[in-house]
Amino acid sequence: MSWDFFVPVCTGDLVKTGGINQYVVQDVVPPKQLPSNLSRFKAALRSQGPLCILEHFDTGYSVLQHFNSVEPGVKEDTLELLVQVVSGLAASLPALLITTSLSAGERKEKLNAVKMSVFLLCKLTETLESYSCRQSIVTVPGKGKKGKAAGEGMLQWDSERETVLQALVQLLQLDIRSLWNLSLVEEEFTSCVTCCCYKLLENPTISHVKSKPTRDGIIHLLGVLIKKYNHLLGASVKVIQLLQHFEQLSSVFAQAVSVWSTEYGVRAIIGEVVREIGQKSSEELAREGSGVKAFASFISELGGLVPELMIPNISVLITHLEGESHTMRVAVCEVLGEILVRVLCGDSLNDSGKADRDRFFDTLQEHLHDTHSHVRARVLHVYTRIVNSKALPLCRYSEVMELAVGRLMDKSINAVKSAIQLLAAFIAHNPYSCKLSSADLKKPLEKEMSKFREMKEKLEGKAPVAVIKASELWAAMEPELLVTVRTELEPTSETEKEQQEDEEDRDAEEEKGAEDDRATAVMVAQYLRVNKYRNAVRLCIRAYGRFPESEMFASLSTLTPETLMETMALIFKGSDENTAELSQNLPPTPQKEGADGELKKQEMLVQYLRDTETFALQVERAISVINTMLYLKTTSVVQEAVQFCVTVCEFSVANSVSGVRKMLPLVWSTDTAIKDAVVQAYRRLYLNPQGDTIRMKAQTLVDSLSELMVDASLGTIQCLEEIVQEFFGTGSNLQSTVVQVLWERFTGKRETSALNRRAAVLLLGMAARAEREVVLSNLDTLCSVALGEKVTEDFLLARDTVITICSITDHVRLSKGAPFRLPQDHQLFTCLTQALAEGVVMENPYWQSFMEQAVRVIYFLAESPDQLCSRLLQRSARLLLDQIVEGGEVNRDPGQSQDGSQESNEQDEQVNCVCLAQLLSLCGCVAFWQISHLERSVSAELRRRRGVTEEREEKLKGPSSKAKQTANESAMEEELGLVGASAEDTEAELIRKICETELMAEENLLCAFLPLLVKVCSSPGRYSHPQLTTAACLALSQYMMISPSVCEENVRLMFTVLERSSLPVVRANAVIALGDLTVRFPNILEPWTQNLYARLSDEVPSVRQTAVTVLTQLVLKDVLKVKGQVSEVAVLLIDPKPHITSLALNFFNELATKDNAIYNLLPDIISRLSDPERGMSAEDFNTIMKQLFSYITKERQTESLVEKLCQRFRTAKTERQWCDLAMSLSLLSMCERGFKRLQECWECYSDKLTEPGVYQPLLSITAKLRRGAKPQFKAQVDEFEKRLTAVHTRGLENVESPEMEEENQGDGSSEKTVMRTPLPARGRSRTKRGQTKPSTSSHGDDSFVTPRKSCKSKKPVITFSSDEEEEEEEEDAVMADSETPKVTTPIARTSRRARLRN
Repeated sequence: MSWDFFVPVCTGDLVKTGGINQYVVQDVVPPKQLPSNLSRFKAALRSQGPLCILEHFDTGYSVLQHFNSVEPGVKEDTLELLVQVVSGLAASLPALLITTSLSAGERKEKLNAVKMSVFLLCKLTETLESYSCRQSIVTVPGKGKKGKAAGEGMLQWDSERETVLQALVQLLQLDIRSLWNLSLVEEEFTSCVTCCCYKLLENPTISHVKSKPTRDGIIHLLGVLIKKYNHLLGASVKVIQLLQHFEQLSSVFAQAVSVWSTEYGVRAIIGEVVREIGQKSSEELAREGSGVKAFASFISELGGLVPELMIPNISVLITHLEGESHTMRVAVCEVLGEILVRVLCGDSLNDSGKADRDRFFDTLQEHLHDTHSHVRARVLHVYTRIVNSKALPLCRYSEVMELAVGRLMDKSINAVKSAIQLLAAFIAHNPYSCKLSSADLKKPLEKEMSKFREMKEKLEGKAPVAVIKASELWAAMEPELLVTVRTELEPTSETEKEQQEDEEDRDAEEEKGAEDDRATAVMVAQYLRVNKYRNAVRLCIRAYGRFPESEMFASLSTLTPETLMETMALIFKGSDENTAELSQNLPPTPQKEGADGELKKQEMLVQYLRDTETFALQVERAISVINTMLYLKTTSVVQEAVQFCVTVCEFSVANSVSGVRKMLPLVWSTDTAIKDAVVQAYRRLYLNPQGDTIRMKAQTLVDSLSELMVDASLGTIQCLEEIVQEFFGTGSNLQSTVVQVLWERFTGKRETSALNRRAAVLLLGMAARAEREVVLSNLDTLCSVALGEKVTEDFLLARDTVITICSITDHVRLSKGAPFRLPQDHQLFTCLTQALAEGVVMENPYWQSFMEQAVRVIYFLAESPDQLCSRLLQRSARLLLDQIVEGGEVNRDPGQSQDGSQESNEQDEQVNCVCLAQLLSLCGCVAFWQISHLERSVSAELRRRRGVTEEREEKLKGPSSKAKQTANESAMEEELGLVGASAEDTEAELIRKICETELMAEENLLCAFLPLLVKVCSSPGRYSHPQLTTAACLALSQYMMISPSVCEENVRLMFTVLERSSLPVVRANAVIALGDLTVRFPNILEPWTQNLYARLSDEVPSVRQTAVTVLTQLVLKDVLKVKGQVSEVAVLLIDPKPHITSLALNFFNELATKDNAIYNLLPDIISRLSDPERGMSAEDFNTIMKQLFSYITKERQTESLVEKLCQRFRTAKTERQWCDLAMSLSLLSMCERGFKRLQECWECYSDKLTEPGVYQPLLSITAKLRRGAKPQFKAQVDEFEKRLTAVHTRGLENVESPEMEEENQGDGSSEKTVMRTPLPARGRSRTKRGQTKPSTSSHGDDSFVTPRKSCKSKKPVITFSSDEEEEEEEEDAVMADSETPKVTTPIARTSRRARLRN
């Protein structure tokens, strides 16, 4: 073969004249001749094998050239042939490559065949891929025949891709490099294959699951090229380029790089790619289209796949933590997390690994405070994974926990959610204890700490001294000592001799104590130990002269440095025998290793307990914060908080039940997700018990629910009803067993506490809401156990039993059929009336709550409950009178009894105040439920009976009446409608007449108690017992609900009690009662509205809380008109009690939902709060106004308020009022229109600018307006600021500025305008768009309120006499007629029929 095939850069180059011996395409076959040529190609392939490509290359090339014009069948055949050629070469080449006798011609032939076949296959694959992508964009698959055909073609190409890739991998895996000279594969050949691979990767669906085989084939093909064909550098560059343009390839390339580095061993590819990404600057990544998201995703996923290979390159990535791209910061932090979880974990790390681990943890902790919320959230998520994997070192638990608790206050919702998840993970995987309670840990910690201190003190007295061997000391001092010896033995001058003799004389005096050779040796050793080498040498020399026969100094007979060193070494180190002898003479050393070990263990125990306590305290702090998040508006945060509460409850953390109870009201949430989360949480905690048998499961379930109900509030129990009712409605196989266990507990068959018995009966009532027979079939048991002879011993159990019985009434079940009622002689009512009557004359604190529930159930279940209650009142009053007559002497204690004046002939007898209070409470309760019975039960029964009668009459009408009805259909429908309305009005009028006349008739027993109630309430000095006063006032308010006449007669007395009562509970009850009366009789209560608002400033927090709650309901339900008194609610925004502040804030949040409500009230609120007589501090005023102005969001409202506030400067007289108005202006979200209005009102406030309190707020407005303003508007703001500053400066320095001089020259009258606030002229009017003529004030100081459109007469001010006057004239404690406000504006009411329906 005389020619060589060179892989062209461009396909068209093959038809041009090439170089010497270079292959050129001779014949480009026309499209019509291609099928026949392909047939010859196929025949040649069968006969010649893969080398036929050498002769039929032009046919394949022609298909490429005419690709767009040839038939699809031709393309498919060509692709199939080329795949067969490449596969054939892959099968035949291994045998040839092994042989060494391959000639140059054969080698060239095989090489050309490989190049040609691979070139054609790769180019055809690229062309088919481009065509497939175009078809997928242009054609929608599945629409018509064309779309269907295109869809089938694409499906075939998806399967063909895999075949092509498999063939190429099989061929290139062979060691075909030997076919090239010097085994150097030309770059064009490699590029041809890689370009095909990267082209396939550009397919948008390459990352889909269905493309996994294609994706894996490309990855392995590129892996072969990187490993064997020197494509490492090209692959790293191409990865970066493709990531920059195709974001979906991040996961594909992460998988590819991990495969190349692990399966193919090319670890350098990670370094190359990571280095390229690490070198990207912040400015480059900030540009659009920089691929920063793809880079970040790639790094993150690669870190998850091969974290151990990322460690050597992590230093390159860490530079991005200081960059601007938060996405890259997140990716790097996630890589660090993966490394910490999977590589740098465990106790087997070396020092270098531990250092890297600590450095990475420090980096993560720094980014918990990152400026971007997404980074903070993701770092918290990384920490959650670290904690779940138990990879967090114990020493960092406290620090990270503290940071996580701090992140609960993050402004970002995602960060808060991640922080809650992290805290839950901490609790679930904590290494300390299964039960976390700081209170339980305190005592063990103190005990172990005291034990540790004792052990430490005990060991300190016997602490061993560190001993260094003499031989070690000698080795250290020997060099210096040798120098000293040589110095001493050298000949010296006469002067030095004299000095030496003097020193020797001094030494001799010191050495007088050394009488024998042994003592001298000891002294020599002492000199050596204290580094007095010269003294030791001289003493040693003299010792030989004094003790020549001594064995120690015998070697000094020949005085040389060596003999002297030997002698001193022997003296200092001693011989082995001397050492042993000395060691025997030393005191015994205590064996302290065991004691040290015990001390170390104790220290570790103390540290463990200390860490556990710290962790428990942090958990409790987190619980308190997360519990407040249960009622946030963000659903996802609430769901996370609910899950956290479940986790802490499962681990028995202290105060965990508080969160579980607090989330219970969320079962009423309108958000289905939140409601489901709460229901699932309770089902997981309480309704899925663990146990071996059904009986054990039922007992566990009852125990857990009973524990939840202990000390639970009424609201909690009502919420729990919803959960339990759902459980009993699901048909669980536990239901019957649970009910059986509950009955056993209630009846006392199983030993249990009183609290558990009460919980059991309440749970039975909840079950009865789902299945009435649970209670109805066991009424006798309930009556005999809880309401029988021992009822007076436990009124709480009796109360809860009555609540349970009430669950079978129609009021709970909303039945539409005939009412379910029991006869009057039923055992239930016999027990109840007896218990109530006997309880009246007993002093039991729980009788009151039992009485309220008992009267309620009587009216719900009994036939003719009014007759039953009438006999009950008679019996109770008789028992009380009998007590007065028989036991009067017992109750004469003045602290417990007062003069009773019920009857004139019993004035000298005494009555027990508690018993009288209980009787009055019973009267009030009966009156209230009698009204409710008439307006609900009786009215509903009248409607039901009327409906039944009408249905019966309709059935009695024959077919003939239907034809007559059809003839006059429209007229009849109208008439029937009127008849129905008339009937309902008649029924409502009947009920009203009964309440007005019959209930308070003289023959009615209720009427007999009203004078007594009025007497007790109007004489607080005489009837001063707190319980009596409270009961009487509450009962009187219930009586006032009966009719308008009773209400009108006693409303003045009720407000007197509200104002003057010294008992906070009475005042709070009066507020609630008057709120109810306002709803029932609005026209009567309307003139007294300001007295209700006055309670907002009550000195007792509980009264203020009650008042703001009641007024919120009245205002938001449009029962009360919103007036200027709302300023009293605004004052509560700075109340010292946080719960009152939150109620006031909720009031304004709800009020803001009404159109323009707060906008209309703001001028009045400002006027009232800035009134000098109120004396509110500037700081408090600013706090309130800042909150109120946050509701003003519309430009038109802002513009109008600017004008109104500016006009107020005219009527404001004090500097403080000027400052408050200026501050209010600065709090507005000023817009251009508002600023224009501010300029127009310059005359109103210009003369007040000399005050800093006016100037500074207005100056702050200009600073806000200047931010982001357009140049033209900014110039106006600057000019206005100069004007402000000029006037302010002129007033301070009394010097006119040049600007003002120019202005005064232009307008001579402006000086007067600035110096003096002009008075409003009567005839002067300024018309404004959408506004009427502005009203100006003309009443001096008294007019600092919002100008009104029409003048109204001033309401009389209510004044009360002092407490001293009340004591002197106790009989006249009610307000006089002149003090009673008159009705000014009747309130339009809905019809009685509509109210009765509700």
